[in-house]
Amino acid sequence: METPHLFPLTITAMSNWNQVLSSLEKIVLTIFLSIIIIMTVFGNLLVMVALCKDRHLRKKKTNYFIVSLAFADLLVAVVVMPFAAIELTTGQWRYGAIFCLVRTSLDVLLTTASILHLCCIALDRYYAICCQPLVYRHKMTPVRVAVMLGGCWLIPFFISFLPIMQSWNAIGIEDIVKRRVSTGSSNDTSCVFLVNRPYALICSAVAFYVPLALMVLAYQRIYVTAMSHARQIETLQRAGATSTRSSTASDHSDRMRVETKAAKTLAVIMGCFCLCWAPFFITNVVDPFIHYSVPWQLWTAWLWLGYINSGLNPFLYAFLNRAFRRAFLVILCCGDERYVRQSSLSHGHTHRACSAASVNGTSMALRAPHCLFVVHLSFTCHT
Repeated sequence: METPHLFPLTITAMSNWNQVLSSLEKIVLTIFLSIIIIMTVFGNLLVMVALCKDRHLRKKKTNYFIVSLAFADLLVAVVVMPFAAIELTTGQWRYGAIFCLVRTSLDVLLTTASILHLCCIALDRYYAICCQPLVYRHKMTPVRVAVMLGGCWLIPFFISFLPIMQSWNAIGIEDIVKRRVSTGSSNDTSCVFLVNRPYALICSAVAFYVPLALMVLAYQRIYVTAMSHARQIETLQRAGATSTRSSTASDHSDRMRVETKAAKTLAVIMGCFCLCWAPFFITNVVDPFIHYSVPWQLWTAWLWLGYINSGLNPFLYAFLNRAFRRAFLVILCCGDERYVRQSSLSHGHTHRACSAASVNGTSMALRAPHCLFVVHLSFTCHT
């Protein structure tokens, strides 16, 4: 998640930036930032409406992780990104020092909440795919889901509003902050946010590095488990009746395609997450140790790269989910009966496929071909 400008735009720097930009460049920049904001709002709002309208989605309690993530990203697009866009295109902060602190705190809180939701989704899918169904039901009870969601919103408060409003982030660097603020004229208000080394390390660890480590471990185990399940299916089919051997090659090919797609999806999710957030948080940790010499242009680029992740999340975590895609079609097609009927039939078919009998006392729900879609980052059929 991204914290606010650790090396923010000073009045002098922004004034120079404003002079360099031509009118055409400002228009292009404004259009580009507006498109990012609108797409982020639309995608996340669609996810939330889908859960409200589709009763099948509401039955799966773990879908609430995705919806809560969408709500956090929606707030980023509505509350944080517009002010950052106005500041970037105009070169000025027009809303006063108090609201600067509030905006900065909201920036840290909402982006951190978004990242923690991604971590919870990874952990949920780890338990769903790598554990037995009874273990999963024991781990992911409604109460535990509610506690995890509450933590996603409460933990960021302790690295956002609490320290920022108390100015703990500026302890030991008060002189540097004063010099940055004084670069503007007496009539201007600058939104300066610098952090000391302890805050940079703690904030970055809570908001990025710890969730990243958990996500990498969870998705690595998911991929290994998927490969193991595929090998078990192949072994069982080889030991089956001769009459089934004619379809073995076709089934094996289908499984390999599913597994390949699952692996690519895992790579896309982790790749997008790291691409969007790693540059910011690496710079976030390094900058206090090099006397805050990172150029503001670089901070701004990393800041908006992190914001873009909030627009990508609906596509990565909801649009890749088959049940959500059907709900989106129903919404966008104004409740067309063809999609409603298709959704109902597919739901019943998937339910039957996922109620496969156990082999040697071990549930094969995850191992059924239709349930391998779970590894394609949908939710398990037994959720």
